[in-house]
Amino acid sequence: MCEFCHKHGDGQKWYLAAASYAADLQSDLERRGYLVEFVSGFDERMRRTVPLLERLRVLPKPLGDAVRTASSRRMQRDHFGQPVTLEDCAAILDIATSVVRVPCVCRHFARTPDDGVCLAITTRPTDDVIEEAFAGHLSEPDTPGLQRLSRAEALALLSRCEEQGLMHSVWTFKTPFIAGICNCSLQAGCMAMRSTLELGVKVMWKGERIARLDADACTGCGACAQRCPFVALSLDRARRVAVLDAARCYGCGLCAGTCRPKAIGLVDRSSVPAFANDW
Repeated sequence: MCEFCHKHGDGQKWYLAAASYAADLQSDLERRGYLVEFVSGFDERMRRTVPLLERLRVLPKPLGDAVRTASSRRMQRDHFGQPVTLEDCAAILDIATSVVRVPCVCRHFARTPDDGVCLAITTRPTDDVIEEAFAGHLSEPDTPGLQRLSRAEALALLSRCEEQGLMHSVWTFKTPFIAGICNCSLQAGCMAMRSTLELGVKVMWKGERIARLDADACTGCGACAQRCPFVALSLDRARRVAVLDAARCYGCGLCAGTCRPKAIGLVDRSSVPAFANDW
């Protein structure tokens, strides 16, 4: 299990621990203030942060690595995430019973189309906090409004996101408390993926699961390679078989969901010795 599971999971996956959703945003003023500032100040903060992260590439490697590690540790204290499967999302919605569909701050910053694919999740309604945080977004044209969803409606939205090839991820706001499920892709402007994969600053763990490929069952259709957001799968056209680079796998499950012959499945990362501690 990842570091958060050991610290906050009470023997289980950290995002399935009920205590991770127990903080009340109405009374927890520090967490409430952080969430509001995070959302309302996201664009300005990213305009400052991205150029700084890009400059790390020209620093001597030991210095650049030290800065990246320090940045990741700071993020772990405040706002950190992990890819989760659709099945995990269903289990999360059994715990976090208040669900509000909200605009995506990453898409807003990237100026990519926003269909309202992110969810604010809490154990009790916190509409006034969410309205305060997203006030600037809601005043803009073509920005989705807030929408309270039932569990069934939230799952239907998550299923549509998966069909579009969007990765599900769960996020803390003042760790270990969780308040959001995001659904995004690198192409759509996901800053977590860009920071982790392109800029080298880890802002999310790899998933608790990892893909396993049955090459004998693979038909070589290539659907998994087209769907994988982490480029962990490719197609060997000569042999007409998919190839899995497990070191790149984040365990989001999009590949398994699109594989018709069921040649790809997910297993617990801890059951694969070579990657059990690869987070």
